Amino acid sequence: MLNPYWALRRSSLERVCGVVKANFQKPLYVASELASDIVVSVGDIKFYLHKFPLLSKSSHIQTLISLNNEENVDEVQISDIPGGANTFEICAKFCYGMTVTLNAYNVIATRCAAEYLGMHEAIEKGNLIYKIDVFLSSSIFRSWKDSIILLQTSKSMLPLVEDLKVVSHCIESIANKACVDVSKVDWSYTYNRKKLPEENGIESNQNGLRTRLVPKDWWVEDLCELEVDLYKSVITNIKSKAVQSNEVIGEALKAYAYRRLPNFSKGMIQCGDVSKHRLIVETIVWLLPTEKGSVPCRFLLKLLKAAIFVESGDRTKEELVKRIGQQLEEASVSDILIQAPDGATIYDVSIVQNIVREFFMKNGNAEIESVGGDELEGIRKPGILSDASKLMVAKLIDEYLAEIAKDPNLPLPEFVNLAELVSSISRPAHDGLYRAIDTYLKEHPAINKGEKKRICKLMDCRKLSVDACLHAVQNERLPLRVVVQVLYFEQLRTAASSGTSTPDIPRGIKDLNNESNGSSRSGTTNPEDELDAVATAEELKALRKELASLRLSNGVGNNDKDGDNKPSMDKAVMSKVKGLLKSKKSFIKIWASKGGQGENSGSDSSESMSSANPEEAKSTPSRNRRHSVS
Repeated sequence: MLNPYWALRRSSLERVCGVVKANFQKPLYVASELASDIVVSVGDIKFYLHKFPLLSKSSHIQTLISLNNEENVDEVQISDIPGGANTFEICAKFCYGMTVTLNAYNVIATRCAAEYLGMHEAIEKGNLIYKIDVFLSSSIFRSWKDSIILLQTSKSMLPLVEDLKVVSHCIESIANKACVDVSKVDWSYTYNRKKLPEENGIESNQNGLRTRLVPKDWWVEDLCELEVDLYKSVITNIKSKAVQSNEVIGEALKAYAYRRLPNFSKGMIQCGDVSKHRLIVETIVWLLPTEKGSVPCRFLLKLLKAAIFVESGDRTKEELVKRIGQQLEEASVSDILIQAPDGATIYDVSIVQNIVREFFMKNGNAEIESVGGDELEGIRKPGILSDASKLMVAKLIDEYLAEIAKDPNLPLPEFVNLAELVSSISRPAHDGLYRAIDTYLKEHPAINKGEKKRICKLMDCRKLSVDACLHAVQNERLPLRVVVQVLYFEQLRTAASSGTSTPDIPRGIKDLNNESNGSSRSGTTNPEDELDAVATAEELKALRKELASLRLSNGVGNNDKDGDNKPSMDKAVMSKVKGLLKSKKSFIKIWASKGGQGENSGSDSSESMSSANPEEAKSTPSRNRRHSVS
């Protein structure tokens, strides 16, 4: 027969109780033949109950009632119980022998409340704490999604819940399920990301029917629901088991970043709590697998942009720079266009310089390997930079230079220093570097002759394509010395098209860049200044016409196999070129003396590399072979 205490109902005597909390429309009374003999106040809520059921289950209430008896007080105050009035009601119902409903949302708070009330086995066998622990191990921890929900709700119960080891057991349960063989995954999970069919695990069975297997990263999206500290604990536990590959761990970190960092796909964070986002960025960086290629370089660069935006510490940014440098060849120009934090320039060039330096450091890093026992030996590993990787990085930086050159506030040293970092990489063409230099000259017309000379020295005129040469010889922004070099090597390329190999740079051409300042400054007219000056359209036409005629008169293109005439030929050409360059007036005289014969020798300066005058090919016989040379 049921005890008369074992029934609870909502009383209609609402006026008897004072303030009623929103969660409880009416105070709690006992429907019993016996009058209530104790009032338990939990915050604003009053519970009119009986002592006997409570004393039989709760050691804490036993203590409170014994103290109240000494003071002749029939009301007990419980203001700090975990979960408040909701969890106390569940515990009170259990004390009265009523069936209580537990689920993943309320079980952790109820477990903490039972611990607070002292509902242990020492008080009564089969008490509430024991029942909840059985429920957790037999139901919650066996369910994938319930375990995640439980872990989420534990946030509000910290630090009490940590002392109960519930969180650690929950994390272990989640990690174990994430590491189970995919063939044994038979529970529901969230998976909305788009991938290739083979990445999603779709294969054909023996009957030819296509069946969907569980993908290796099936668990990553559900874990994105966790707060960052709990997420860090789970991922750390998963990594410690060494079951999941680094690529899968990297995929999990990518998914979390895109879910938790607003506007992360665009490399910026525009709203929300900055300190919270900083913690997320730093946690993701801390969790990154150490192996190269675990995450794409593009993702690392997005993390770097986010770290700069939320003002992460130098250690976080340095770690990202190091990792990006290890796989820089994977990046694109848009990836490394990082906004400058100070606003002095558009882009942060210094951080890209650091990334490039990290890229080259891969060639000479020493690794320490265990040889035997506790003995360690330093073993120098060979360089791991392939020629293909170097060429990809050189092309990337050339394109990057062309982009940052558009910034009118970009100092010349930053442009030059970055270009010099990749100058050691031998690349077949310098067209990209020429385009960057030309863009910088166009956007910075006020730079002096010395600065123009410095920036143009970055380029090797021998490695310009035919189209680039056609553009360069008509480019009024270039110094005369560069135009002379381009014209000269263009003539040599024409000679090579007839079967003669392209010779090395003649000493005379080198002298254009290396003339001593002492010998060039003795007269009233400074030839060095003339060489660094910008040519006019008329001067360019005259020089190109004169060079073409000189080359023909000295036998270039006549397929001289023995090469005996080459030294005298180069000497004659360079002598004439230097004579032309001693004064700008000589250009005008030469051009005027031709009486308009230069009409077909070149077009006016053009902005486009492909804008050369097609009639140029008809000016001399040697130019008819230009486009047959690669």
